[in-house]
Amino acid sequence: MVAKILSAVPRGVEALPVQVEVDARPGLPTLTVVGLPDPAVREARERVLAAIRHLGCRLDTNSIVVNLSPAEERKEGALLDLAIAAGVLIAAGLVPADTSGVWLLGELSLDGALRPVRGVLPIVEAAAAAGAAVVLPADNRGEAGVVHGARLLPATSLAEVVRHLRGECPLTEVVGGDGGFAAAARPAADLAEVAGQAHARRALEIAAAGGHHLLFLGPPGAGKTMLAQRLPGILPPLGEAEALATTKVYSVAPGVPRPHGLIRERPFRAPHHTISAAGLAGGGTVPRPGEVSLAHNGVLFLDEITEFRRDVLEVLRQPMEAGRVVISRAAGSLAFPARFQLVAAANPCPCGHLGDPRRECRCTPLEVRRYRSRLSGPLLDRIDLQLEVPAVPYRELARAGNGERSAEVRERVVAARAVQGERLAGSGRHANAELSPAEVRRWCAPDGEGERLLELACAKLALSARAVHRILRVARTIADLEASPRLSARHVAEAIAYRTLDRITAG
Repeated sequence: MVAKILSAVPRGVEALPVQVEVDARPGLPTLTVVGLPDPAVREARERVLAAIRHLGCRLDTNSIVVNLSPAEERKEGALLDLAIAAGVLIAAGLVPADTSGVWLLGELSLDGALRPVRGVLPIVEAAAAAGAAVVLPADNRGEAGVVHGARLLPATSLAEVVRHLRGECPLTEVVGGDGGFAAAARPAADLAEVAGQAHARRALEIAAAGGHHLLFLGPPGAGKTMLAQRLPGILPPLGEAEALATTKVYSVAPGVPRPHGLIRERPFRAPHHTISAAGLAGGGTVPRPGEVSLAHNGVLFLDEITEFRRDVLEVLRQPMEAGRVVISRAAGSLAFPARFQLVAAANPCPCGHLGDPRRECRCTPLEVRRYRSRLSGPLLDRIDLQLEVPAVPYRELARAGNGERSAEVRERVVAARAVQGERLAGSGRHANAELSPAEVRRWCAPDGEGERLLELACAKLALSARAVHRILRVARTIADLEASPRLSARHVAEAIAYRTLDRITAG
């Protein structure tokens, strides 16, 4: 007979349903897997046979063929072990054939224990949408339980699953999503710990309020990293839909801790400057999420951004605009979410002391130009806020801890985001940094004096059309923080002041 079991494998951050078909006939004892399996799936043969032997079952007189449908899609990982084992037992007549309405997934150890696997969250989400229950490793219960309405049947071994299918000892069903959603508490890193830097703190608040990308330019020790680390603490709390989308990325991504529940804090990713383009944007023979996707709904911090290879930085341009990254390979293309806030930090020159009154800069003008040219014009155009962060005098260092707390700043940010949410209701966007050109014309038109100021800035700084739109978006955010319905010259002037590199280049 031919047994048919439903399972799935991750495909990007979505699920690819797989029907496991097993045919067992008398003949030489073999087990063949077809249907574009990767090496991990092909190796399931040994794991499955060893686990079945530990049940006391013998398959020595059966020639077994396993087909993974759809056959044109590549299957990877060890998630199909349990489904293959159940299909073999059903085809051999050792287990009843009725598995309708149930998906099976999990990796088998040689003694039949069920091990946790990656990619469970999107699979459980797809199963819940199909109205099916899911038999899965007990260690994946916390991760899978975040899906509302999911019917979960956690198990610890193949023996438990077999007893369940035989009706001898049914698995206990757990319904996902019953615990409700609560945002995480405010992170421990507080903005009050930053000494001085009132201008940079103000820019950080504007960036959080409007979802804008940000570049700090200043000497070593000025507090650039410290400021960046405090951005998540003033961003609005992570919503339930955002938390689920972020958790799905971590569910399928290798090399990061597997989630044991819903991720409730905004991610903060800070890759080293030696990272490759594939490490940053994602890639591999089988595409995997990169740092831009691991920072989805959070912050991507690039410290010493001028030390990153230029070709690596250029891969940021697509996700910064589109909020996702598309990775194309010969077998097809996969899209990963990548809606992050970029915070970058750089020294003003190779030695780091240009403009520092305490130390002399020995770099030549040519060396400075070459150093800054590592950031391309198109990339800089996409960074809304660019400002210099000077060294902090001792008097201000002595007053560290007395500044405004993150909780107070966050209240203003949340209020500004609420205004933007009403303005963009139904558009799928949530912040001023995402405004389309048509929406910029509609919502970001300055008054007469502001228009003249912007025209003068365009002529003096040779601003691109993209830079003008970004100035207007920042001005809109500044006005939202003040609950002002109109853009005045004051809002436009402050937004222009945050184009440091434009002013330096023009000068």
